[in-house]
Amino acid sequence: MPKIKDKPVAMGRHIIGIYVLSFVLLIFLFYFHWIIGAVMTVLFSVSLYYSIEREKQLVDQTEAYISTLSYRVKKVGEEALLEMPIGIILYGDDYQIEWANPYMNQFTETDSLIGDNLDVLSDDISSYLKDDKETFWLTIDQYDLQVYNKKEEKLLYLFDRTKQTELHTLYQNEKTVLGIIFLDNYEEITQNMDDTAKSQINSQVTSILNNWSNEHEIYLKRTSQERFMAVMNQKILADLEKSKFEILDEVRELITDKNVPLTLSIGIGLGSEGLPGLGELTQSSLDLALGRGGDQVVIKDDNTGKVRFYGGKTNPMEKRTRVRARVISHALKELVKESDQILVMGHKAPDMDSIGASIGVLKIAQANDVEGFIVLDEDDINTGVQRLVDEMKDSEELWSHFIDPDSALDIVTKDTLLVVVDTHKPSLVQEEKLVHKTEHVVVIDHHRRGEEFVDHPTLVYMEPYASSTSELVTELLEYQPSKLSLNMLESTALLAGIIVDTNSFTLRTGSRTFDAASYLRSKGADTVLVQKFLKEDLDIYVKRSRLIENTNIYRGNIAISVGNSRERYGPVIIAQAADTLLMMTGVEASFVISEREDGRIGISARSLGDVNVQVIMEKMNGGGHLTNAATQLDDMAVIDAYEWLKEIIDEYYEGGETE
Repeated sequence: MPKIKDKPVAMGRHIIGIYVLSFVLLIFLFYFHWIIGAVMTVLFSVSLYYSIEREKQLVDQTEAYISTLSYRVKKVGEEALLEMPIGIILYGDDYQIEWANPYMNQFTETDSLIGDNLDVLSDDISSYLKDDKETFWLTIDQYDLQVYNKKEEKLLYLFDRTKQTELHTLYQNEKTVLGIIFLDNYEEITQNMDDTAKSQINSQVTSILNNWSNEHEIYLKRTSQERFMAVMNQKILADLEKSKFEILDEVRELITDKNVPLTLSIGIGLGSEGLPGLGELTQSSLDLALGRGGDQVVIKDDNTGKVRFYGGKTNPMEKRTRVRARVISHALKELVKESDQILVMGHKAPDMDSIGASIGVLKIAQANDVEGFIVLDEDDINTGVQRLVDEMKDSEELWSHFIDPDSALDIVTKDTLLVVVDTHKPSLVQEEKLVHKTEHVVVIDHHRRGEEFVDHPTLVYMEPYASSTSELVTELLEYQPSKLSLNMLESTALLAGIIVDTNSFTLRTGSRTFDAASYLRSKGADTVLVQKFLKEDLDIYVKRSRLIENTNIYRGNIAISVGNSRERYGPVIIAQAADTLLMMTGVEASFVISEREDGRIGISARSLGDVNVQVIMEKMNGGGHLTNAATQLDDMAVIDAYEWLKEIIDEYYEGGETE
């Protein structure tokens, strides 16, 4: 091969300059000595001729080399297109394959893809191309392919990443997962048992859990009488999720001699880089499971930041002792005494329970000689609560302790104790800014704990077994200083909260509920006045009846009412309609869907206990209790919400999914 880099392909300017200079010198030489000039002219001519011929030879050699190189490059290019282990596809405007290299034939049963549509490889390709995706992944048979789309050239490059994906999957599957298993009601069940019966329960529970762990290759270690530590990997966790954690049902079927089922709560953490972080994530998951009433699995994935739920299909068992209520009451009293003032706040669109519980907390503040105020937005109350508010306005002493959210923001300090009642979600309180204005926040609630929660609360009293927050607050009142006095209106407001949330003592009612009602009755609570608060106007009754009229029975035992798209109903009417439907013969659960007065779609759900409406509503971004739940939807038509609800109900029954 000629040394092209060492020789020019054309006569350089510097050589031409030398010849021009030489020619000028020859002229001068002829002028002074013509004989020497003639000799030098001959030499000059020979040299010029040689240079020109040599340049011609170099040009010819270069052209020959380039011609050979072009052929070789063309040949290598053709072989690369046809034989390289990369898929190449040229497609047309209609996504028809115009050309594909032979590498692509392994992904189809036909000998050639030319003329076929791209969908012959995967149904997803066309949608990706329509969305102008520059890079995307495809799974074709057992192959995982990364695709680069050259939109202008209508060209696709497909790289086989199957091995890389397999390694990534193997790495993910082997990641450590921690779990904490807690026996929810072990202490209550075994507190009056003799050693023999207690040993038998321990043996049965341990046997069930050991068999379960051996079957799924889980390392299980008992750390206390009611707590186990489980270590597994993400592949094992995926298998457990497919089975919907059947261990919950197995343990629940272990009925004690007192006919009380033992239940499990399992908190699982994954995705955190370090083991300390993984442990904190796991404990947080268990706390969330217990806060939601137990008998369920909560999985927190640090990779996605999402929480998954399984189980929670039974009502939480009512506690047998008042120890926790007494401890919480004492702790709350100490916090009240250390504060400069107390602010009590319920949720938006407050109901009887929210108002009643707020009044109860106000009385706790007054019993400890601390100034207290209830935050209430009068523009955000319904008819039933309005009657209670009107009655309170006649009591100047009580009404003077009610302030609006703006006034609360003006007087709040860092030493103020904020008590949030009947909710634990900052987005639902009367004034969310208040939560961030003070360092001392107490949460008292009877709802199952959701993912959204007040940050760093000072004290939390959440008991999902309770009928209402008013019931919880009433129990706290019983352990306050003896100088505490409830008048008739204050005790009636608390009783109204209990009656409304239990639907007149028919739902979520335990022995503690009647104890609280009895205490309030002894303080002068007027049941006739409660009925006065709960009375409704005739036009509201007619509207609710019209809503109930649009009811159909789904899956044999579920009543679903769908409001007309042109009619709007308040949240109270929607909830009352759901309560009414639950009283119908053969109805195990009821759902009422309607457009609300604020333009959103509201769904109220009720159940007798066999259907967990909480997990159904959580699927629709709502929440609540096993027997009482709701949600609100934005940017959706009533009919679309109805179809979505049916899909989730089908999934609940057929798949058992409670995530």
